[in-house]
Amino acid sequence: MHETNFIVREPLLDPKQRVIGYELSWHLEPNQVVTDDDLESLIGFVAENVNDEEHGWLLKDKILFLDAVPNMLSTDALFNMPPERTVLTMKAKDLADPDTLSAVQGLRAGGVGISVRDGDLAHLGSNLAMSASYIEVRFAGADVAAQARTYAQAKQSAVRMVGRPVATWEDFDSCAALGLDAFVGKLHLTPRPGIPVKGMNPAQTIILQLMQMVQKNEDIPKIESVLKRDPALSYKMLRFINSAGFGATREIQSLRQAITMMGYAPMYRWLTLLLATASTSGYSPVLMETAVVRGRLTELLGIKVLKRGEGENLFVAGMFSLLDRLLGLPMKEVLDTIQLPDEVVEALMTRGGKYGPFLALAEACELDSNLVASLAKSLEIDPVDVNKAHLSALAWAQNVST
Repeated sequence: MHETNFIVREPLLDPKQRVIGYELSWHLEPNQVVTDDDLESLIGFVAENVNDEEHGWLLKDKILFLDAVPNMLSTDALFNMPPERTVLTMKAKDLADPDTLSAVQGLRAGGVGISVRDGDLAHLGSNLAMSASYIEVRFAGADVAAQARTYAQAKQSAVRMVGRPVATWEDFDSCAALGLDAFVGKLHLTPRPGIPVKGMNPAQTIILQLMQMVQKNEDIPKIESVLKRDPALSYKMLRFINSAGFGATREIQSLRQAITMMGYAPMYRWLTLLLATASTSGYSPVLMETAVVRGRLTELLGIKVLKRGEGENLFVAGMFSLLDRLLGLPMKEVLDTIQLPDEVVEALMTRGGKYGPFLALAEACELDSNLVASLAKSLEIDPVDVNKAHLSALAWAQNVST
């Protein structure tokens, strides 16, 4: 199926809203049913694209949750995935079969995680920990007290609990209080009530000023003088330029050298990332990671169609599409604060113009939207290329250093 369909992702959050992993699945059109071959092809595609021979597992400490059925438990692709980063989600009724249970226990012994879906916590028995590392809990906020008793029993075993669907912030807080370990859902895209609007902090104001200066190709000494007004920012820049990822051959100690070596376009991108991470308005870590993935995915989708020089604008459009949430300001107010190219503004406000459709496609991959196929078709981007870009953006986001 992966030649004609699209990967969609949902983050798994811990109680502090940090991303501990992702659930990857195929987008299904209405009335479409996922087949055993589809599930096997997804694992093969993922193994091929995020487990690099030279660099190993590209998603760092992230765990991937993937749906599985009994007859794919011996698929070769599984052996190309790091077991400690792989969790297969199985239906509880499948584990009732002795052969399946034996295969699952073999995988568990090898380090692969197993998550049980549609299982009754009260009746899964004390041997659950031998065959499962996670159990999926259908969260029903109405009966919190009864759930609390059941979860307390499960907590006695080594099995971790994953709540789904967690649709409201009230449910999230209840799940956290009940001791659930992880949550699946798109809650991070919903503003949390009660978080005050703080707007720009001093660090962000300086970052915005630097972005404007870089856009105008101001002289390096002028940029240096603004950077020096924020010692923490200066430190971050020197740390970034001297990081292994940047590849400086000798240690750079002066800001002027750092600016010269970084160059204007990479500096603009670095400042874009920094603007979001410098937020103090109570945003969640998952929101930041989503912004980074979205920025990179928008760029990767666009540079397949547009000129290579458009990459920075595509990246900024993707990153800034969540900046209103990260800063706690309406998007129009954010855009009044920084001068951006008209095409980027149009993409952010209406998803129109040259860059808007690429941003809309990147968002559709997060939302499991039925628009994903029509958007890709209108942009003449092959589903395989969308999927490769999606996994590449996920991997890139794990290596971002600011």
